[in-house]
Amino acid sequence: MHSYRPAPVLEALGVCSEDEQLYRALLARPEATTTELAGLTCWPTARVTRHLRSLLSLGLASRTPGRPARYTPAVPEAAVELLALRRQAAIVEARLGASVLTAEFRAATESGPFTVIRGAEAIAQRYQQAQQVARTEVLVLGMPAGLPLESRRSTGVEYRVVYDLGALVDPAQVAAARAGGTSCRMLRDVPLKLVVADRRTGLLQSGPDVMVELGPSSLLDGLLRLFELLWQQATPLGFEPSDGPLSADDQQLLALAAAGLTDQAIARRLGVAQRTVERRMQRILKALDATTRFQAGLRAGQRGLLN
Repeated sequence: MHSYRPAPVLEALGVCSEDEQLYRALLARPEATTTELAGLTCWPTARVTRHLRSLLSLGLASRTPGRPARYTPAVPEAAVELLALRRQAAIVEARLGASVLTAEFRAATESGPFTVIRGAEAIAQRYQQAQQVARTEVLVLGMPAGLPLESRRSTGVEYRVVYDLGALVDPAQVAAARAGGTSCRMLRDVPLKLVVADRRTGLLQSGPDVMVELGPSSLLDGLLRLFELLWQQATPLGFEPSDGPLSADDQQLLALAAAGLTDQAIARRLGVAQRTVERRMQRILKALDATTRFQAGLRAGQRGLLN
């Protein structure tokens, strides 16, 4: 062990220094046991076990089958991206929670950038109005209840829709989404139900019969950034398996990477050179039109390409 402790880099994403110290130890010794990690960190076994549970809950590590139990670190790039996404969603929800009372107060005087709209009929009507007055684009997250999508490509209005994967429960719904004349993607566990028209009017559903209308504000700017982040993570609905399915070897490699194994550990598990793993991973990223391994794993899983 080195006598110095590296400066923490994950603290801004909610990871405590001791969790990060153990994560770094795992990066140095993939597939280590609890006993081996105790030796690496000079910690009591109980302390190692406690922080291992934390790493597992954060998605920074995974446990491999068999005895003794061994632990593998998540690929840093994928782990940081996932933590950042969760942090961003939490920040947006915190801002929303803080703004709802202010919105209700300002709604009484019809001032400020927030208005609260109540009732299913009034909400559906406001959704329709927002789409009708849009001039350039409509962005949709999570398909809010009571939202009738109106494709207006002929008038130059572009739609981008991120569906929650859980909402598309049968092939008919997927076919209807694809046929809607919109640019559609899907994502597991979309955190908000949101419609934004022309990047100036945001309609945020905060309850079954409650919607907050947002004008230009820092909160709306944050929601727009969240939409773009989720859009990049989402999988296009127009994907067909014939567009480039993964081979059985590619599926195995991607599954190991998604489980958190490093290139070195994957190469050792598959009995190939590390350069071979790196080359095949680049080919997989290109085939799935993904920029990160986390994104590739997400898209492959949503497309049913991983067993």
